[in-house]
Amino acid sequence: MKVQEIKDIALGMGLKPGRMKKLDLVRSIQRHEGHNDCFGTNRVAHCNEMTCLWRADCLIEAKSA
Repeated sequence: MKVQEIKDIALGMGLKPGRMKKLDLVRSIQRHEGHNDCFGTNRVAHCNEMTCLWRADCLIEAKSA
């Protein structure tokens, strides 16, 4: 998902994304929703959240970390 799309989601939730990086922005949204802020961490190796909106990007982020 592109950063602008994520910023739009954040704005829709009342968050102020400013110049946040993608990783920080997604984690901020996760916290706001009451979820673990685990985007891009090695948790993805044993994550069972198959319907997570961020899963595809998370797999990519985790591989590049």
